[in-house]
Amino acid sequence: MAVFGSSRVEPGSDEWLDAEETGARCARAGLGVVTGGYGGVMEAASKGAALAGGTVVGVIAPTLFPGRSGANPYVGEVVVAQSIAARIDVLTAMALGVIVLPGSIGTAAELLVSWNINDIEKRRGGARKPTVAVGTGWSELTRLLATDMGADPAEIETVATPAEAVGWLLEQPEILEAKKSPI
Repeated sequence: MAVFGSSRVEPGSDEWLDAEETGARCARAGLGVVTGGYGGVMEAASKGAALAGGTVVGVIAPTLFPGRSGANPYVGEVVVAQSIAARIDVLTAMALGVIVLPGSIGTAAELLVSWNINDIEKRRGGARKPTVAVGTGWSELTRLLATDMGADPAEIETVATPAEAVGWLLEQPEILEAKKSPI
């Protein structure tokens, strides 16, 4: 599962614990986790997955973030991307589904790309990447985009908790069908 969220989340905060729980739930369900590889939500989800025995991949972009010293210590495999678009592309391409935790503009971009992928795949008759967003902020954004811009709100599930997010994903036919993949 791709897990997206804020890089500014501090260890021990509610947001950190939610991300750690998300990673652990994915790993216990037999699913690996792929994140942007750095700190905050990315590190917390990586930690949760790694401590639960899961596969953890980090997609870093050193040319974009030269001040960051590499992947967080819970990442087992590092993939390097050269641009933000390439990074999001690799993250979504590697994942069976997407979990979006609270974040800022970068997380919003990741959510919108996932949403767009699902819209394109629906039109082509292809397989979607089940995408679930946690929190009221994402609920408001999806409502706004659906109402004002005609986006299909059915392409994004919004829930209140990480447990609901992972539970919803595990019920999706695309996940059930492809669960043999490590991520």
